[in-house]
Amino acid sequence: MTSFGKLTKTAALAGAVALTLAACSSEEEGGNSTGDGGGDGRGNITFAMGSNDTDKLKPVIDSWNADHPDEQVELVELPAEQDGQRETLVQSLQAGGTDYDVFALDVTDTAQFAANGWIEPIEGEGAPDLSGVLDAPVESATYNGTVFAVPQNTNAQLLYYRTDLVDAAPTNWDELKEACSAAEEADVDCLDMQLSQYEGLSVAATQFMQGWGGTVVGEDGTTPTLDDPNSVEGFTALVDGYKDDVIAKRSDSFTEEETAQAFLAGETLFSYNWPYMYDSAKTEDSSTVKDNFDVAPIVGKDGAGASTLGGYNDAINVNSPNKATAKDFLSYVISEDVQRGFADQSFPPVLASIYDDESVQEQYPYMEALKAALDNAQPRPVTPFYPGVSKAIQDNTWAAIKDEAPVDQALSNMSDAITQATG
Repeated sequence: MTSFGKLTKTAALAGAVALTLAACSSEEEGGNSTGDGGGDGRGNITFAMGSNDTDKLKPVIDSWNADHPDEQVELVELPAEQDGQRETLVQSLQAGGTDYDVFALDVTDTAQFAANGWIEPIEGEGAPDLSGVLDAPVESATYNGTVFAVPQNTNAQLLYYRTDLVDAAPTNWDELKEACSAAEEADVDCLDMQLSQYEGLSVAATQFMQGWGGTVVGEDGTTPTLDDPNSVEGFTALVDGYKDDVIAKRSDSFTEEETAQAFLAGETLFSYNWPYMYDSAKTEDSSTVKDNFDVAPIVGKDGAGASTLGGYNDAINVNSPNKATAKDFLSYVISEDVQRGFADQSFPPVLASIYDDESVQEQYPYMEALKAALDNAQPRPVTPFYPGVSKAIQDNTWAAIKDEAPVDQALSNMSDAITQATG
């Protein structure tokens, strides 16, 4: 996932995603591989990351290397798309390779790598201190009760709203629906979001279910929980919102970019999108809303909604010979200075202290709303079978909003598809 949380179009069951869980059956209960193939040595290490975001890490690595001549970090660029990143890493790790000592995983991939025993638990001597890291990113890096990665950066969706059309942001879903009258009077959409049939649709459906107190799968990462009344109610709110034009019909063709274009053009009252859109709306010449918008957390049934998370989790190859250096480098990545530098690059940091800094809030006005959103955020389903789970969500959410299946049937089909994907 990119720094701004833009979502890649995933091929659900690509060959590289096929899990080799049998290879780690001894770790199924806890996933606590001890890394017998590697060691806690020191020396040069490689850090692999998708090429679309390496510009954020290059200065960090350069700074580290200047201070650690005997423990250099070499940056290796992976493909820009999430599928390509996953495939490259899986091929190496399945073979027990040590091409990559440390690598940045999309938050949705962390459970798969942990379940397969490919990454080192973040525990024991020298482990990075995560006490200052926001809770939701740590949760996304946790599998079966064990933390398997260090959150590097994070992200959450925000509610963008037109201050020239409404006096304040809605605080729950009913208030947002009521405010649609202002959109009708101004002849603009009420709410635009990402409902094209790709990962963004999984994000939308998951956010509605979690924003109503529901879940998609249980803590085991495999058992569907779509019969939970809260999940049903949240999913129904999404479907009804689309059918009732609370959510603009054209959102069914929108990714993040189309959503941003519509908001910047002044064509909508409300918009769900990632923080990157804030800078675009404030600075781009094409923006017609520069001085007439603000942001707030997305909404749920009774208050702030539960945005899904974006961002990267940094993991250590279980076979790396230089895990001590790897741990120290990851501690450096979550240091105050590095994380503040991420904020300067619209790469949302994971340290809570940065969001609470008044100077940061003044420089980046969306930070206060983003912190509130992150406080309520939840990971997408934490499961080693995420691509299959995501496809099940996408396919059946699409069927429901396009009137190809009633809500109860769509959720039943989604549950069956998740069971098949995780079985």
